[in-house]
Amino acid sequence: MDSQIYGVSNILLVLFFVYLAPAFATLPQNQSSKPSSPAQINSNSILVALLDSHYTELAELVEKALLLHTLEEAVGQHNLTIFAPQNEALERDLDPEFKRFLLQPGNLKSLQTLLTFHVIPERVDSADWKKHHGHHVTLSNHQLHLSGKNSVELATVIRPNDVVRPDGVIHGIERLLIPRSVQEDFNNRRNLQSISAVKPEGAPEVDPRTNRLKKPAPPVSVGSPPVLPVFDAMAPGPSLAPAPAPGPGGPHHHFDGESQVKDFIQTLLHYGGYNEMADILVNLTSLATEMGKLVSEGYVLTVLAPNDEAMAKLTTDQLSEPGAPEQIMYYHLIPEYQTEESMYNAVRRFGKLSYDTLRVPHKVVAQEADGSVKFGHGEGSAYLFDPDIYTDGRISVQGIDGVLFPPNEETNKKTKDVRAAKVVTKQNRGKLLEVACTMLGAFGQESRFATCQ
Repeated sequence: MDSQIYGVSNILLVLFFVYLAPAFATLPQNQSSKPSSPAQINSNSILVALLDSHYTELAELVEKALLLHTLEEAVGQHNLTIFAPQNEALERDLDPEFKRFLLQPGNLKSLQTLLTFHVIPERVDSADWKKHHGHHVTLSNHQLHLSGKNSVELATVIRPNDVVRPDGVIHGIERLLIPRSVQEDFNNRRNLQSISAVKPEGAPEVDPRTNRLKKPAPPVSVGSPPVLPVFDAMAPGPSLAPAPAPGPGGPHHHFDGESQVKDFIQTLLHYGGYNEMADILVNLTSLATEMGKLVSEGYVLTVLAPNDEAMAKLTTDQLSEPGAPEQIMYYHLIPEYQTEESMYNAVRRFGKLSYDTLRVPHKVVAQEADGSVKFGHGEGSAYLFDPDIYTDGRISVQGIDGVLFPPNEETNKKTKDVRAAKVVTKQNRGKLLEVACTMLGAFGQESRFATCQ
């Protein structure tokens, strides 16, 4: 029994050595063998020299273009000749728009083509330059022409044999080499805005002075100040409906003016003492909405806010006339962004200043007085009472202790009062006094009585 088992095991052992041993002998070789890979790059390689050279801009672009693996394979198979543009050619001389195009993620292939266009898979030393005149195929499969005395395409080699290694050489050139395919990709680039549907626009406007079509306004970058002055963006006159303000991008608002106006009105209410001002802006007029429109289109405003004590001195006649509340508030809106510090420094330096207001053409005068800023003239003046109630970079609210009026309105008001006083002092003579003066006049005695003159 045991001998039979022993015999069977011997047979199995012979079969194992005959058939399976050669297979196991080749197994380690198959495991150790890998797909074709580039040769190991040593520290003396031309690729390592490029990354450590003074051509930092080119080395950075090579890393961004994910070309290290491609160049490693090329170094393992060929000697390389690299034409490296100097840093100035990539920093200052290169078109910023073209550089922005190359660095966009969607244009990675164009960047790789551009960089590999500077690499020839053969060694071209400066001493053998004349032997290599003609066209050479680059790593990008484009033709690169070498001619003249150290000239490649339209560029001149300014640093021949700048870096020399056993597996390659680097020549410094004065400018970037751009293959035709990359130039065509740049010329044919299209963004989303250019392929989007054209939005309908209004009818063309005609200039009434020349009877010709008005030229469209030049494009304005996002966030830049509006092209037109703030007075052209306002509603005509004391209208309750604000006009759409022409600002950057037309209807596409880049600032949330309505939220900013709401915030500063809430600040007035929480600050205390400015409830009347907030009530006029929101309830009595639509100035809060109009201010929101202006801020949304990029305009800035400084609000001189009279406190409740000053607003209480306004008479019913001053507020009952049509458009009077709007005209009063317009005179307190300055189309500039001013803070307490900027206004005080300005009046300290220049003495007296005039700020434009939204009530065209009137201006409000500011000057230094008692260590503060004083607005207006004489009895109708007001002092900066609560500085910087609200400042957010677009809207500035400065509290004052009086309501301001244009100077000509104050003089007109005084003139009307004087005329009214003269009319009142001139009393009408009664019938009996008239008869008496007539009788005295008949006798020539009228001149003696002042009442009969």
